[in-house]
Amino acid sequence: MPLTKFLGLIPARYASTRFPGKPLADIAGKPMIQRVYEQVAGSLDAVVVATDDERIFQAVQNFGGKAVMTSPNHRSGTDRCYEALTKTAGNFNVVINIQGDEPFIKPSQIELLKTCFECDETQIATLVKPFPEDVGFDVLFNPNTPKVLLNTKQEAIYFSRSVIPYIRGKHHSRWLKSFTFYKHIGIYAYKSGVLGEITALPQSPLELAESLEQLRWIENGYTIKAAITNEETFGIDTPEDLERWLRAGDLKKNYKTLPPPSPPAPTKKASQTPHLPKKVQFRQ
Repeated sequence: MPLTKFLGLIPARYASTRFPGKPLADIAGKPMIQRVYEQVAGSLDAVVVATDDERIFQAVQNFGGKAVMTSPNHRSGTDRCYEALTKTAGNFNVVINIQGDEPFIKPSQIELLKTCFECDETQIATLVKPFPEDVGFDVLFNPNTPKVLLNTKQEAIYFSRSVIPYIRGKHHSRWLKSFTFYKHIGIYAYKSGVLGEITALPQSPLELAESLEQLRWIENGYTIKAAITNEETFGIDTPEDLERWLRAGDLKKNYKTLPPPSPPAPTKKASQTPHLPKKVQFRQ
């Protein structure tokens, strides 16, 4: 069996309504994009940041990472990943699409996702996590947390923002004790050829209805293998999200080394100050 080579691609945009410049936000002396890059680099044959902004490109170059410039007009990170794949030298069998706003992603999650491709028939893979029985009704019914149903081969049957399945004959307060519901962890891996095929597909009715692009792939006959993890992910959508995590979390559990924060930059005149994202202060 030929050796499988894995390429990690990290889509990273500067523009964000809720957190402009998010990939450059400081986390204990390093930009967020560097934290993500370093968390996954040891588990992959190569890692490349796919960006549409020169500031992010330069930041990646500055810490010794690899980056490629991509179009600002992509509708999704999947589309951006495919363009980056076409611009990356080397023959990679599998591409892993890594969220650029999850600086606390665990290498073990990448390793688990890779195991899905031990089966040569796997086209696309993702991670799912069981909802704990005591998580509460509101968490299960949150439409911002997509749910997924699996078949006996551990392939996704359907993803939905609604609770699936509906448990007939039982009050919703008993549902979590009656059935194992799965939360979708939004990281994907694709065979390189499959990535090119799915980005060429037009948007589908189910995708438009739920605003979940993976439904386009299922609707067109592609299979999505799911690996089950018990590890949580933490995406950062706003500056407040990052501040909250830094106050509550223990960074030493996530990072092997924590260099001291960089010294403050020399004061500049207002007209010379570049537009940079807010720096989140970390208290040792």
